[in-house]
Amino acid sequence: MFTVTVRDHVMVAHSLPRPVFGPAQALHGATYVVEAAFGRRELDADGIVVDIGAAQSALHDTLDTLRYRNLDEHPEFEGVVTSTEVLARWVTDRLAESPVTANLDRLEVVLRESPDAWVAYARDR
Repeated sequence: MFTVTVRDHVMVAHSLPRPVFGPAQALHGATYVVEAAFGRRELDADGIVVDIGAAQSALHDTLDTLRYRNLDEHPEFEGVVTSTEVLARWVTDRLAESPVTANLDRLEVVLRESPDAWVAYARDR
């Protein structure tokens, strides 16, 4: 499997209104470093997995819908607890809708909350 990974970051605000989240139940900011890995079993006719610039643009455009937003007020997350796991799946699913990912075999997104903690979500295509 060949993989091309690109990275961006996004700043959001949200609350996690369940006791399990302790102090994060209150509204707070989060900055996620987001990595998207685009995978193919075989290279295409141009000898690549995906155009890196197109992959970067797709990730940037996906994150722009979240950037500097309060996710508690975002229409796509109404009634949803926006845990890092939920956000990783959301970003992956939105990237999967991009034409850039049409011929991929795998897509994986990592959201890094800190240098010591991160979440990944992957889907085969």
